[in-house]
Amino acid sequence: MRAHTRPVPSTRRRRRSGIALAGGAALLGAAFVPAGPAIADTAPAAGTPATMSADPLPTWQVNGVVWSMATVGDTVYATGSFTKARPPGTKPGDKKEVARQNLLAFSLSTGNLVTSFNHKLNGQGLRVVASPDGKRVYVGGEFTTVDGKPHTRLAAFDTKTGKLVDAFKPVVSNKVRAIAATNNTVYFGGNFFNVNGKPRTRLAAVKAANGANIDTWRPTADDDEVFALALAPGGKTIVVGGRFQKLDGQDKVGVGALYTSNGSLAPWSSRPVPTRQGTKFSYVTDLQVQGDTIFGAADGEGYHWYDGRFAAKANGGDLIWLDNCYGATYSILPLGKAVYSVSHAHDCSSLGAFEETKPETYHRTLAETAAPTGRDKAEPGSNSNYSKQPIPSLLHWFPTLAMGTFTKQYQAAWAITGNASYIALGGEFPSVNGKAQQGLVRFTTRAKAPNKSGPISPSAPRATAFAGKVSLRWTSTWDMDNANLTYEVLRDNGTKAIGTLTKPSAFWTTPTLTFTDSSAPRGRHTYKIRVKDPLGNVVTSPASNAVYR
Repeated sequence: MRAHTRPVPSTRRRRRSGIALAGGAALLGAAFVPAGPAIADTAPAAGTPATMSADPLPTWQVNGVVWSMATVGDTVYATGSFTKARPPGTKPGDKKEVARQNLLAFSLSTGNLVTSFNHKLNGQGLRVVASPDGKRVYVGGEFTTVDGKPHTRLAAFDTKTGKLVDAFKPVVSNKVRAIAATNNTVYFGGNFFNVNGKPRTRLAAVKAANGANIDTWRPTADDDEVFALALAPGGKTIVVGGRFQKLDGQDKVGVGALYTSNGSLAPWSSRPVPTRQGTKFSYVTDLQVQGDTIFGAADGEGYHWYDGRFAAKANGGDLIWLDNCYGATYSILPLGKAVYSVSHAHDCSSLGAFEETKPETYHRTLAETAAPTGRDKAEPGSNSNYSKQPIPSLLHWFPTLAMGTFTKQYQAAWAITGNASYIALGGEFPSVNGKAQQGLVRFTTRAKAPNKSGPISPSAPRATAFAGKVSLRWTSTWDMDNANLTYEVLRDNGTKAIGTLTKPSAFWTTPTLTFTDSSAPRGRHTYKIRVKDPLGNVVTSPASNAVYR
């Protein structure tokens, strides 16, 4: 089970978002202060990367938790702690439910289970990765057998045949959490101290052909676990992330680099992870490479310890950006100009976006720009090495995942994978956007999605008669995957708008909007607000109070 402690509640004061508008003689613009750059969505402005739709797609489900996933072509390999898989939209015990023990595969484009891939791990899997040529997937974790055969905490599977690779069977003394592979070598990390009967301190490399030790590669993570590994472009170095404070005997807190040839320390310049202070610390949970950049996810244990994401040059480690949203980040996925992650973010003041609430509210999915767009807008985190450093922009993608209870850590998604057309989330969530969907879910682009995720229903406007006119005030609403919404004012039971306004909003900033009806005939009137997103989804508010002009 991935170690994690629930975050200490923050006491950061929340600033109010949105400014009420004054009345006037016509439909007024929403003159409010923007709450940050969360303006991109499935229909963004030019130059801003579009996000995936927030529509959850039908996906086979699991009865436990998914810790890690990897995509090879159209197939997603998922590992964790579960015993059953069942079709989308069904309850546990459904007649089509099948046994799947801690490992399964499904189609990224359809969500259907890959029935030809059926293996049993006798302990949970913690990490799954693919070889660069896509011919194998490697699974690491706490298991000691696969399909009843001895495979101790690390195993390989042939992606073409779906079969276990019997010849690859290194013997690892304790859990494997991190894997990075070439076509010939498998590098891995975790919390072990012996591989194939030889001393290894949380890091090792073995031959892909037979799992035999590569004795020339013997670096150490000296004082704590390794959680993530990623090969830098060119294959000369490997980036290491985890809880350690020293790497190969030298001070490298949470992240560093090693040469793939001999395991010695390679250059790494940035310091995104703060140094441990007693029981308070941060650590890297995931590393993913895109182009020449490595993207990292972090978890902080303690008040305002680093919980966010960072981007650095994969070779050399020069910092590109670091966001300091609070709420542990578990997995990260760069896709072109956008970066997706899963977490329980509860304060993104760093990005000029949503702030702390009391009680805390958690947001389990985030999307950001891959490139930096500004400077940190908040105070540095506890013991941080950076202040006012470059940050990305938060993009407008907020599907709602319910908190799970399976691990007793009360999280939602723990893993994310995908390609340019689809992404998949895995974890312990019981529902997505209010509909039952356990442990696995997919999302896709606007071009492929149903695009039925519309605006949240608004409250009724407030009408006031004055000087032969009617003034309306209402609170704007928001949409999970579109920032800009159009508001149409309807009088009485009419369906033709008497006024229209398009303005951006998000869940943390729903400013007050106003409209003055100067043409209402004498008599009794009520009003409704019809809200549309760019995809054609429509919701209408309840009627206002009645007024007489």
